[in-house]
Amino acid sequence: MDFVKSLRETKILKYLFFALLGSIVLAISSKIKIPFYPVPMTMQTLIVLMIGIAFGWKMALATISLYLFEGIIGLPVFSGTPEKGVGLVYFMGPTMGYLLGFIVAGYLAGKFVYDNNLIKNFLKLFFATSFIYIFGMLWLGSLIGWDKPIFELGAQPFLLAELFKILIATFAVNQIKKFRSFF
Repeated sequence: MDFVKSLRETKILKYLFFALLGSIVLAISSKIKIPFYPVPMTMQTLIVLMIGIAFGWKMALATISLYLFEGIIGLPVFSGTPEKGVGLVYFMGPTMGYLLGFIVAGYLAGKFVYDNNLIKNFLKLFFATSFIYIFGMLWLGSLIGWDKPIFELGAQPFLLAELFKILIATFAVNQIKKFRSFF
């Protein structure tokens, strides 16, 4: 009985370790700005996809939720923090929809089954990423008003960078999914 309890505790510690590690990588990816056209890009959405592929949907949900929790309680894990504020106030700003979209994208990226078909894998990752922008634009529209050009403000400047990141994930999917053996 003690052996089974010890085994469960070890498994829980392993999951907590990987969730914390994933949230740290996600936080670091939010701080790295890469010059790109028309706007600089961070690597957050790529890491969200990679977390889903590597960890599976359950651990992806836990990891991304932990990351969001860290930001909500005031840790400077989000892209614009601490320069533009921290905590719940920053979270509830214009980026909230995108951040919530991370949860759906990570879930979908973790739920999909990948094979050697690059086109199918690309479409799955494109579909998962689209929820980041759907949620983002819905929140942005409700915040600034639907009379504004929401697509031009909330998605269009980022599409080329997203295409680039989805291609990276597509070509690396077979390497990334090897991490699932840890779970």
